[in-house]
Amino acid sequence: MEQKEEQRFQELYERHLQLLKLQGKSNKTIDAYSRAVRRIRQHFDCCPDTLTHEQLQDYFSALVDSHSWSTVKLDRLGLMFYWRFVLKRNWDWVNMIKPPKIQTIPDILSPAEIELLIGKTRKLRYRVFLLTTYSMGLRLSEALSLEVGDIDGAAQQVHIRHGKGHKARLVPLPDLTLRALRELWCRHRNPRFIFPNANGSLHTVRRTTTHMDAGGTQMAMKRVVEECGIKKKYPSTRCATVLPLICSNAD
Repeated sequence: MEQKEEQRFQELYERHLQLLKLQGKSNKTIDAYSRAVRRIRQHFDCCPDTLTHEQLQDYFSALVDSHSWSTVKLDRLGLMFYWRFVLKRNWDWVNMIKPPKIQTIPDILSPAEIELLIGKTRKLRYRVFLLTTYSMGLRLSEALSLEVGDIDGAAQQVHIRHGKGHKARLVPLPDLTLRALRELWCRHRNPRFIFPNANGSLHTVRRTTTHMDAGGTQMAMKRVVEECGIKKKYPSTRCATVLPLICSNAD
């Protein structure tokens, strides 16, 4: 790509990021939509505003062959936003791409499986994270972003501020989970996060301004699932089963 065209792409890309932010899109959506623009730019090695409908059709045809439909759908939405709000052009062409509607039922762990999962988790921070996630039916991102001020021990409820679609809600807090959260916090005493980034010394953990890494947490959960011999794929956390907390081998 020539320098002049590269500069035009960067200007449009920065405008794309700005408009996504101004429309209140979540960080995950901004990342997905901007990745769609970068992917098509890399594929054609040119600024996307020069592409024809035929090129776009060929691009998505190839994308269907190389990626999942979920990726195709996200790229379609990301480029639709780019065409409509950044380029201010007709975006009817995206209607030709219609991902199949597939309804799936998530695998739900039984109480015995969840108890086994928590019992096999050696590090205290991950064990409490699993208990918190499953006992209150939270999404991974909701549990990771929990802050000290979100926990109301007296009312035994938790304020979920970063729910899907930016919707906040109150969730009942089981007594067992409250005790586990208190024990974990007494170990690190981070003034903000319940699950702070655990890299470094205890002093560093107390001062960190970020929560545990989502990718690292998912990998830890995956390893425990494999160790337990659980064959269910992507087990859902959308349940409300309170389980005993096993506190041996805490880190």
